Amino acid sequence: MDQSTGDRFRKLCEIVAKLRAPGGCPWDREQTHESLLPALIEEAYEVAEAADAKNDAHFREELGDLLLLVVMHAEIAQESGRFNIDNVLQEISDKLVRRHPHVFGTSDARDSGAVLKQWEAIKREEKKADSHYLASLPKALPALIRGQKAQSKAARVNFDWTEVRDVIAKVEEELCEVKDAIASQDREMITDEIGDVLFAVVNLARKCEIDAESASQKATDKFVARFNRLEDELRRQGKRLGDVDLAEMDAIWERIKKTPNVQRSTPDV
Repeated sequence: MDQSTGDRFRKLCEIVAKLRAPGGCPWDREQTHESLLPALIEEAYEVAEAADAKNDAHFREELGDLLLLVVMHAEIAQESGRFNIDNVLQEISDKLVRRHPHVFGTSDARDSGAVLKQWEAIKREEKKADSHYLASLPKALPALIRGQKAQSKAARVNFDWTEVRDVIAKVEEELCEVKDAIASQDREMITDEIGDVLFAVVNLARKCEIDAESASQKATDKFVARFNRLEDELRRQGKRLGDVDLAEMDAIWERIKKTPNVQRSTPDV
């Protein structure tokens, strides 16, 4: 980081401090860690969306919005004397050096797999007060992301299927159990078994080196785009959603699926 970059970061911190100070912005002064958490999660998703769109201007803007919230949380903590942005920067810098001994020390890790195993070993040593390997898995993560992260961490300590076909067999097994649960009409059992199916499918995505959350988002985006085209077609025919039966809509849907300009990056819905 050159001097001008450091100056710009300090300026951002000073702006946030002024917004929070007496005589500053009433809205900013009212904010707490709790009130800002939804915005933090939302901004992280907007960063991901901008990155996926490969729009550098939007990506840059969203990274700035996310950085603002980090600085805001640090400023709120500083006001109550708990910690400040300097502590945050020092801690992450120390952690990066400590967890990369193959770069900053004498350890040897020649590929990303070795790096991840080393990272997990160092992390376990740092957090040995909690004896459970998956204790650090954030509960606030979206379900698909949390499931895939849990599976990936387990795989790093050799708890993993050897072949993709074994994972597919597990998906099929769990689907059969869903059918049995539905037949039983036991709602709690149905919920539990559907959860198992979703978890097994996430594991299949991981094993195929596919990000389950991104795949699910793309499938939803594709569904929305096709449904919008379905609605447009009905309008051209002078009809409205809700006034047309499933058979007619399904016929239009099948034609839309076969149209070349519909992206097919994910399996048919």
